[in-house]
Amino acid sequence: MNVPAVRSATEAERQKVVALMTLSFASDPLARWSVPDVGRYLTIMPEWTAAFAGNGLEHGATFVVDGLEGAAMWLPPGVDPDLERMMQIVEESADGELKTDLVGVLEQMSAFHPHEPCWYLPMIGVDPVLQGRGFGALLMRHATMRCDAEGAVAYLESSNPRNISLYLRHGFEVMGTVQVGTSPTVTPMIRRPR
Repeated sequence: MNVPAVRSATEAERQKVVALMTLSFASDPLARWSVPDVGRYLTIMPEWTAAFAGNGLEHGATFVVDGLEGAAMWLPPGVDPDLERMMQIVEESADGELKTDLVGVLEQMSAFHPHEPCWYLPMIGVDPVLQGRGFGALLMRHATMRCDAEGAVAYLESSNPRNISLYLRHGFEVMGTVQVGTSPTVTPMIRRPR
């Protein structure tokens, strides 16, 4: 069996990667709690993906399976999400208690984020019709090997409990949990270099 190559996405692939994330997060507990209406989700999620994880692309840190079956949108040390745009999206799209809870979730996530330089994984996704074929593991292996080669810490927040076992298999450890009001549980995880 041929193992697909993993490579850095190109700028020309940005829109396809964002579309892949929008599709792969369509049943994610946190994403759909925060935007339950499907029409609004399909409008908001591409914008959210670009703000939350898009800054890594120009640094060669968005890794894709060569046929774009899956992608991992990493942010290397020193590169951050576009927090100003993320908060603008929350202000424009969430109301009342949901907005309060969502801001609380984001604040708690931020509190878990390591203070030391690290590779941060805001989003990883595989085309739903191709899930279960090892593409997520392939993407994680690629990134963790790079982290190990650089002696770098890796950090993520799992918004879907089904994915925690994947991260544990790749050396991540649970740091705690994030949960505010009616939100689903988010699990911050850290990995020390091997």
